[in-house]
Amino acid sequence: MKPNIIFYFSDQQRFDTLTPDLMPNLWALAEEGTRYTNSYTCQPVCGPARACLQTGKYATQCECFKNGIALPETEKTLADYFNENGYDTAYIGKWHLASGKGKHYEKTAVPKELQGGYKYWRASDVLEFTSHGYDGYVFDENGNKIDFIGYRADAINDFAIEYINNRSEENEKPFFMFVSQLEPHHQNDHKAFEGFKETVDNYKDYPLPEDLTFLKGDYKKAYPDYLSAINRIDYNLGKLIEKLKEKGLYDNTVIIYTSDHGCHFKTRNIEYKRSCHESSIHTPLVIGGGAFKRGTVDDRLVSLIDLPPTLLDFADIYIPSFFSGISILEQEKNGTERENVFIQISESQVGRAIRTKKYKYSVRAFGNGFAKKDSKVYFEDYLYDLENDPYEKMNLANDKNFKEIRKNLAKQLSDEMEKAWELKPKIKPALIKRKK
Repeated sequence: MKPNIIFYFSDQQRFDTLTPDLMPNLWALAEEGTRYTNSYTCQPVCGPARACLQTGKYATQCECFKNGIALPETEKTLADYFNENGYDTAYIGKWHLASGKGKHYEKTAVPKELQGGYKYWRASDVLEFTSHGYDGYVFDENGNKIDFIGYRADAINDFAIEYINNRSEENEKPFFMFVSQLEPHHQNDHKAFEGFKETVDNYKDYPLPEDLTFLKGDYKKAYPDYLSAINRIDYNLGKLIEKLKEKGLYDNTVIIYTSDHGCHFKTRNIEYKRSCHESSIHTPLVIGGGAFKRGTVDDRLVSLIDLPPTLLDFADIYIPSFFSGISILEQEKNGTERENVFIQISESQVGRAIRTKKYKYSVRAFGNGFAKKDSKVYFEDYLYDLENDPYEKMNLANDKNFKEIRKNLAKQLSDEMEKAWELKPKIKPALIKRKK
């Protein structure tokens, strides 16, 4: 019997927020499954990261290299693969792949042909535009508006529970459900993070991560709400797990939990992400559930681009050769591991980076990169020795002692760019001396 699969997705969640006190339900899931300590996004911004997940391709390969580009209707999505292989499919929450040039669905229903093939739909294209921390609306698969009252993360999770409740006992099909929460993402129009009001005060004295203590940012004001929102997501994940157990579905269900990117609280640039730094790219990743019992911690390098083939692998669905990632299950079976994780950065810059176990190496094109897909020429921007400098305080991009290391990393980066169908880049020495 093929397993049910739930992909539970948060937005803008840092890796170091996966702790037993902040996320007890996810931690419990990790203790019976697997917690991956070196999980990284391949695109630290909302729309492109989601495009990578849905297509199995890097953002430049599927053309969604920045926000505001609709996923081409010719792209085959996760839902298409699962539909073709006998699964019911459901999408709930934030989509962010319908609006683009000449297409504006930020506050209106996403047309059925742009819903990625999902059969059950309770979503908005840009959920932060149709809701706030409390109250808002989404749409169903037929374009009907569905209002909700109360905390947003609760409402999104309730739609997932509704889907489980509405499955008839006669339905023997397995299901693939994608739950895309907006929390703990900041609320754009309020310019603030919006936690669950009843618990925000619990985190006023919570210790700040080390990387947020030596640079200017808005973390002192924002962190309590940020953590409260994450804790509430965990509460809701726990509710969903209890519903699966109540319905007798848990023992045949795999749950994958991760986030699209992290959050640096305006320490590395003028907003919260879109950089190569650990705070921006390092994400939580847990695979668990009754159908996946391991009780292990895995420190292999994992990319977000590895998750689409992993999802298909769990369902015993053929993985297309053009998928850019490698299934985690296949890596485990073959005893292989990534040499690095490749990251494409857009909007704040046209940037590229790799993260190895020891180093972070990043390059950027010259000039404003918001509208550009790629570049022929890049300049070295950052080099961090992560073993000796885990909080990225000392940039070694201009250090002569690391010239050969940069040369080797530039070769690795160039190889990854070519694998992602990019032109072989010309990488030049740093133009600007950046200390941090």
